[in-house]
Amino acid sequence: MEKGYIRKSHLRCLNYGVDKERNFSAKIIAGQQLADRLEKNRTLIEVATPFMEHLYNFVKGSNFFSILTDGEGCILKVIGDQEILQEAYSLKMIPGAFMDEKNIGTNAMGTALAEGKPVQVSGEEHYIKAYHRWTCSAAPIKNPDGEVIGCLDLTGYSPQVHSHTLGMVVAAVKAVENILTKDQATFKLSVVNKYIETIINSIDEGIITVGPKGYLKLLNAKAEKILGLSNIEIQGKRAKDYIENWDFIERILKEKNKISEEETYIKSKKGKFHCIISGYFIQGKDKPQGYVCIFKEIKTARKLANRMYGKQAVYTFEKIIGRNKEFIKTLEKAKNIADSPSTVLILGESGTGKEVFAQAIHNASSRKDEAFVAINCGAIPKNLIEAELFGYEEGAFTGGKRGGSIGKFELADGGTLFLDEIGEMPLDMQVNLLRVLEEGKFYKVGGNREISVDVRIIAATNKDLKKEVEKGFFRKDLYYRLNVLTLKLPSLKERKDDIPLLVDYFLTIKSLKLNKKTVVLGEEILEKFMNYHWPGNIRELENVIESIVNTPDLLELPFEKPNIKFSFDEQLLELENLEDVEKYTIEKVLKKYNYNISNAAKALGIGRNTLYRKVEKYKIKVEDHFCSNLKQLP
Repeated sequence: MEKGYIRKSHLRCLNYGVDKERNFSAKIIAGQQLADRLEKNRTLIEVATPFMEHLYNFVKGSNFFSILTDGEGCILKVIGDQEILQEAYSLKMIPGAFMDEKNIGTNAMGTALAEGKPVQVSGEEHYIKAYHRWTCSAAPIKNPDGEVIGCLDLTGYSPQVHSHTLGMVVAAVKAVENILTKDQATFKLSVVNKYIETIINSIDEGIITVGPKGYLKLLNAKAEKILGLSNIEIQGKRAKDYIENWDFIERILKEKNKISEEETYIKSKKGKFHCIISGYFIQGKDKPQGYVCIFKEIKTARKLANRMYGKQAVYTFEKIIGRNKEFIKTLEKAKNIADSPSTVLILGESGTGKEVFAQAIHNASSRKDEAFVAINCGAIPKNLIEAELFGYEEGAFTGGKRGGSIGKFELADGGTLFLDEIGEMPLDMQVNLLRVLEEGKFYKVGGNREISVDVRIIAATNKDLKKEVEKGFFRKDLYYRLNVLTLKLPSLKERKDDIPLLVDYFLTIKSLKLNKKTVVLGEEILEKFMNYHWPGNIRELENVIESIVNTPDLLELPFEKPNIKFSFDEQLLELENLEDVEKYTIEKVLKKYNYNISNAAKALGIGRNTLYRKVEKYKIKVEDHFCSNLKQLP
């Protein structure tokens, strides 16, 4: 009984116009074309070859040969007995010959590809007469996606036809497909692993995996760099030898499955470094698999935070305006000392630009890419300045933030800390500051872990610290520790030749900033600017210019305000010492306002904290009057 697929194949060949008398394929490629095709199908050839050889070994000596084609029927490889191969080669059944029905008529390979299923073609079932001598058994090879990518065939002389031959071919094809499926899965897995590996190594944080028994297993690229160890070198090494408080971290991980932002120290070939570590406990189906720990150097984390929160210096020496000779000398000295690691003390009246110089010094130093952190020692209440400078642990005092807080020294680690109004720092805090300057170490408020920092100090004051030392208001040892490199900034009245230059500069930048028309000041007003004593220095000048730019038609110049008449106190006139004058004035104002600190401070034009410090300095008995007032209440 004629096979149905044979009948359909013959009809296709008839429609194709295949010549029954031809002896070989109508399409044969060679040279580079064949080389390209073999390369394209290299994986298929590599996988199928062992099975072709295994299949051939079953029929070796029986005049059979095995053929592998690609999905278009192009022969890729031929293996078989020498005698029958010579005959096959005479019919051009060689690599590069196309065995599809269109080019060579009905045959097991071409018809299996056309039907998409295993077929056996023997004797006269072949469309061309030259192939009537053969019996062929072939099965299509499909990839994991179900696409036909090739065909495996076993061909012999037609008298040797046997149904088991096709079964052997089908079995070999199934084996090839299984390998291809596994290979693809392996390939996909390797791609996924590569993606994961690339992602993990691109993370700018150290990642360490630790086995359930505490041994290091894997490091990402960042962790390798920080530890100075490769993945090969860590084998057999314990986590506790590299993570300082590993026993504590491991216990928390086991209890809570994770730990977040715990401070610790990581030991590396370069020494210890302070870091924040987070970790996760990995539980397998039946037993623990270990831990994944992610750590980031605290200095790096702070640098990112400083960048986000704007703790950076913006002024450079190029932005400092002036041509006064003495001012230029000060500017050149500042440039020369900028890259020194030594402490800088900047002296000058309020408004002379002490912080501008501090920022410029920082930006001209090797620390320019690190944080610049400023703190005004006179603007912070006495009971809070320690927490501001050194930070505090959670629960250190009532009202503190959950999780505690990082202090200015930690924020400035690696960079510069600008201590403005250093002369206002309380004596007890000066001791703590001195220790940090000398040792580079401190404790947070309420903490028991010593923290090391590398900070350059730039301090500034409008006071004569030497006199403050003599009076006992400033520690001598701290004074000499700060007074290493000194800059004395001249007041504006000492550099009046810079006033026109500064006026032009401020007029320009304020006009641009406020989106206002440029204002031109006449010679008469400029002369008044030159003659005015500018008690607020450059800050006052800048504010006056901003006011002019905002309201050019309503000029309110400080030197044109009406004179204030004073009634002189004869007792005040007898006082010669400036501090005696200050003490007398404070006592008189306090008495006038019934010893109300808020009202007295407002009248004096100073802050409450400043008034409290001066009351303490001059030992003025405010409490006695306060208690007396309470007794008089109804």
